[in-house]
Amino acid sequence: MSSGKKISIVVLNWNGSGFLKRFLPSVVAHSPGNVEIIVADNGSEDDSQEVVETLFPTVKYLPLCQNFGFAAGYNHALEAVHSDYLLLLNSDVEVTPNWLDPMLSLMENNSTIGICQPKILNLNRPEEFEYAGAAGGFIDAFGYPFCRGRILQVVEKDLGQYNDTIQTSWASGACMMVRTTVWRKCNGFDADFWAHMEEIDLCWRAQHLGHKVYICPDSVVYHLGGGTLNYNNPLKIYLNFRNNLFLMFKNLPGKQLAIKLPARMILDGLAAAVFLFKGEFNSFVKVLSAHLKFYAAIPRLIRKRRIILQSREISSLNLLTNKSIIWNYFILKRRTYAQTIKRDQ
Repeated sequence: MSSGKKISIVVLNWNGSGFLKRFLPSVVAHSPGNVEIIVADNGSEDDSQEVVETLFPTVKYLPLCQNFGFAAGYNHALEAVHSDYLLLLNSDVEVTPNWLDPMLSLMENNSTIGICQPKILNLNRPEEFEYAGAAGGFIDAFGYPFCRGRILQVVEKDLGQYNDTIQTSWASGACMMVRTTVWRKCNGFDADFWAHMEEIDLCWRAQHLGHKVYICPDSVVYHLGGGTLNYNNPLKIYLNFRNNLFLMFKNLPGKQLAIKLPARMILDGLAAAVFLFKGEFNSFVKVLSAHLKFYAAIPRLIRKRRIILQSREISSLNLLTNKSIIWNYFILKRRTYAQTIKRDQ
């Protein structure tokens, strides 16, 4: 860590004292002494404060007055952080030796990169990529996020097939390094997302402003995943469907929005029908609720979209692939990134 640039690692916590005991030791052990480590606490009611102050005296404990959710929680916590780089880290991530240097070197050597992430592997099955981020995130033709190493629910084994450092569409909120200047220019996360896909929205808005997003596979971390909400939790289903519509409405260029948003809403209707057919009534209701909340939010989303349109270069933006992962997955039976996307890197 010879660049002289200051990094603040910020772990957002909510009633996660067990995670702090388990995962903070690796963060402390593998982060140089000049790196600031902060636990921002989202109004926890457990013994998180005692755990941090007793077991990790070098870690700063930053209490927030209530549970603001992931997006607003980070927004509040990072107001008081003034380092050159912000490292947003989930409380259920185990880091490895020399995890920070590759990301810092990548960003220091390329000033156009505003955000990057490490390779994220599954803590319980370390030979596999982890669902939330894997080896870098992309967005398909109808706004569905996917990763190198994860298409829908299918996760690949890490065989070194994605060890190249490339530009991506988004970085995972489980572990992402952001230039503080970029965070400030974007005004942080959109708090209306509450949780899930707020990092994709941030990355998209950063790219509107000319900043690139990269995957840095020379850095490796292990994510437990599902620590806050299980992947099949009805609340997570609601947030993912609602926030994906928020994401598209805010960020898509006008002509694409007019075509892709209606198509996506039809696909969401098909997904709801599948939930109903399978007897998953709670999930069916959550999809409907997500759409109703989206309709109610349209006036507010229009105002946000206007702000974005004032500053972005639409012609230079190429975040969406022309592939549909739904078509490739269910019709063509292509279940890996390499099968789905044919691209020169």
